Amino acid sequence: MSNLAPRIAPLDLAHADAATAATLAAVKTKIGMVPNLFRTFAHSPTALNAYLGLSETVSGGVLSAGQREIVALAVAQANACGYCLAAHTAIGKGAGLSDAAIRAARAGKGLTTADAALATFAHKLTANRGVVSDAELSEFKLAGFDDGLVLEVVTLVALNTLTNYVNHLAGTEIDFPKVTLDLAA
Repeated sequence: MSNLAPRIAPLDLAHADAATAATLAAVKTKIGMVPNLFRTFAHSPTALNAYLGLSETVSGGVLSAGQREIVALAVAQANACGYCLAAHTAIGKGAGLSDAAIRAARAGKGLTTADAALATFAHKLTANRGVVSDAELSEFKLAGFDDGLVLEVVTLVALNTLTNYVNHLAGTEIDFPKVTLDLAA
């Protein structure tokens, strides 16, 4: 994202309605800050609550926090979303991903067979707008992922694509340690 002002500025918390202010206060309590993305979503309480609800639901899925971050990183890289790459690099480290695992996920790869399959599948789903071949789906399943996990990954790809698109549209200012969009060789 450029250094230009956001096209949709994060909502000034002083102008949030009571319900939205309470939601954002709960976010701050849970994660210690109210990221600009959440404050941007807050212009539409419907969008904010949809995002938070889906995010909360997928956090209770089968995939671990680290695996969810692998998907988020693969999707953010495929969609060239600097905001989400910065956010999920920080969150991924908090979920136990090493720098090497983060780089691998961004490249659609992984340090283990399962992580590689997860990152590759998430990247292909994103890059091909949900269209994968029978062989690609079979390869993902051969790495130990069943139909339920296939659908969980699709849900995570959709959730992360939502945030990527909001950031692209809004020009959200990055409020996490910045990372470069380019992958180091």
